[in-house]
Amino acid sequence: MIIVKRTYKVLRTDMELFGAALVQAHVYVVSVDEELRVAFEDYGGVVEEVKPESVKIADKIFMRDQLEFRIHLVSGERPE
Repeated sequence: MIIVKRTYKVLRTDMELFGAALVQAHVYVVSVDEELRVAFEDYGGVVEEVKPESVKIADKIFMRDQLEFRIHLVSGERPE
């Protein structure tokens, strides 16, 4: 049996979001409350548009100040 540990990177900056769009990485959307509880918001997809206040993914617009945008990293990869 092969077990793959799934980790993620939070995309916070314009550069990270543009990079995800460029390589057409699958981005998913979560919300994190004050007690650091994570709630899945949307399965997401490829980033289509990045604005200072929002990100468009799979024809849906998500507000950047209210949500986190994440990509999965394969085991062994590390965020820079």
